[in-house]
Amino acid sequence: MFKLVKRVNISKRKKMSIRIIAILLALVTASIFILILGHNPFKVYSTMISGALGSAYRRKDTLTIAIPLIITSLGIMVAFKMKFWNIGAEGQILMGAFTASFVALNFSHLPKPIVIILMIIAGIIGGGLWALIPALLKVNFDTNETIITLMLNYIAIKWITYLQFGPWKDPNSLGFPEIAPFEKSALLPKVFGIHIGWIIAIVLAIVLYIFLNHSKKGYEISVVGESVDTAKYAGMNVKKIIVMSLFISGGICGLVGMIQASGVNRTLSMDVSSGYGYTAIITTWLSGLKTSTIIPVSLLFATMIKGGSYIQTAYQIPHSVSDVLQSMILFFVLGSELFINYKIVLKKSLVKEEC
Repeated sequence: MFKLVKRVNISKRKKMSIRIIAILLALVTASIFILILGHNPFKVYSTMISGALGSAYRRKDTLTIAIPLIITSLGIMVAFKMKFWNIGAEGQILMGAFTASFVALNFSHLPKPIVIILMIIAGIIGGGLWALIPALLKVNFDTNETIITLMLNYIAIKWITYLQFGPWKDPNSLGFPEIAPFEKSALLPKVFGIHIGWIIAIVLAIVLYIFLNHSKKGYEISVVGESVDTAKYAGMNVKKIIVMSLFISGGICGLVGMIQASGVNRTLSMDVSSGYGYTAIITTWLSGLKTSTIIPVSLLFATMIKGGSYIQTAYQIPHSVSDVLQSMILFFVLGSELFINYKIVLKKSLVKEEC
């Protein structure tokens, strides 16, 4: 009866129209759900906005959520540009936090600038090396990167759990499974009351934009993503490009681990990643794999997360309700991509066109 047909040369205006309709439908559907719960949708939405942006303290909290989302999305985007489905950002964040924490716990006697620089380098290397595992398996054995990167997340969390309950457990924690807090020399400095991760995020977005759009290596990543055969025909070393790109992707995610451990948690713990590795997959897709849109998309998503947490207290509703509201919005927004790339036509009309 119906058939999906690939769209050709859809205009930017039509893309925007489809996305706006999707957002409106999401809000309507979420409003119906809120009404069923016995609340006024308009009040709930205004409370979410107020809960995320209503005061300086709340805005700082929202920005603190946005920072890891922005940087992780940038890291994931590098791999996704190449059609390498890196679902392992969560594990790469954890391993970056692990290597950065090793520096913080063992070299805190050094001057603060040196400690912070060493932690940044260690975090990038930790996340990058963790991402190299699925990259090497892919180029040598053609393994499924989605499964490998996902499984590596569980290994990473179990490793951090082992450290927290075992060899790195703080003897002064009164029996609690905690790793010793970092010394002041290992803590990220603050600018305008927020750790400098927000400056790192902006600088990284600019550098990555230039790298992907105005450098030879960035062009090669795009070509491999478009067609491996074309890249090989052009004389590109596809295996080398994949390995390099995954190290960059994982390294950026590892940097997030360093920032979260040093600037937010102030120590290493199992929850240092806070699910940002998974959430950033969504923000990366919503941004259309464009560096210029990752920051606003991540900020909007951080507002939704912070506002969703706030309404739990304001309306005494379970955490799951907030998750349902977020999921509804995401379902419609991500679903709109189907209608951007394809159009629904009647099979009969399709036959007539072919004739």
